[in-house]
Amino acid sequence: MKPPPFDYHAPRSIGEVVALLRSLENSRLLAGGQSLMAMMNMRFAMPDHVIDLNRVEHLSSIRVTPTHLEIGAMTRQRDIEFSKEIEAKLPIITEAIRHVGHRQTRNRGTIGGSLCHLDPSAELVTLCSLLEASVTIVASAGSRTIPFSEFPIGYLTTSLRPDECLTAVSIPLWPSPHGFSFVEIARRHGDFAIASAGVMLELAPRGVVRRVAIALGGVDFAPVRLTALEARLLGAPLSEDAITTIGSSFDHLEPLDDIHATSKYRRRLALSLTQRAMRTAARRALASV
Repeated sequence: MKPPPFDYHAPRSIGEVVALLRSLENSRLLAGGQSLMAMMNMRFAMPDHVIDLNRVEHLSSIRVTPTHLEIGAMTRQRDIEFSKEIEAKLPIITEAIRHVGHRQTRNRGTIGGSLCHLDPSAELVTLCSLLEASVTIVASAGSRTIPFSEFPIGYLTTSLRPDECLTAVSIPLWPSPHGFSFVEIARRHGDFAIASAGVMLELAPRGVVRRVAIALGGVDFAPVRLTALEARLLGAPLSEDAITTIGSSFDHLEPLDDIHATSKYRRRLALSLTQRAMRTAARRALASV
């Protein structure tokens, strides 16, 4: 399969990118291309203009500050996977990103491309919800930073305006040490996840939950934060009984229903994965208390 005809643009600065977005109709940004090119080949996407971000300076970087992890939008997933700084500060990212496609996919795929494609099953999308990331967006009128929770607005649809480009992701650091776990179920390794669950956990002495975050991927058009469950767990010991009785927190879920799994099956799978992730996160947290 070959894509339909399009005009190719290779800007070298973010200013040129914004100018092109402002002046060209029906344009798409090319980051890693691991999703866009496949969609174009299958005629799911038919842009008249493709704007390649690969030559734009200063969009690929990993920087750790005392409070945040800052990642440029064009940073390759492979660089994130092998970053010792990320593994030391937020090891859940290292654990989760190994589920992203295959090595060849991660060699080209970028964090910004994944977030903007916004596949419901995408691991980086779920992580940004779990870790309460924010994204920086640039347009001709200037830049803005928004919480990632405001970024998804529909299936495969972000809140980016036609003349805007995502340039960076900022992730608050958790105190070290902490417990964490990211698990998913896919038909085969590298396939899109049918469902996934991520847990971040900080325990006080005697196993009392000081802070917790739980997010599900693959069950809705955007990641689902289980805020009611998080509130219920705070301030109490995270016992096995507490983990086995969380089922009521999933009753309100109405997961996606498609050829891979029914909504009912996804709900049961999300519960099982969350319990598994909570046990692993608790074990890791207790080992560090």
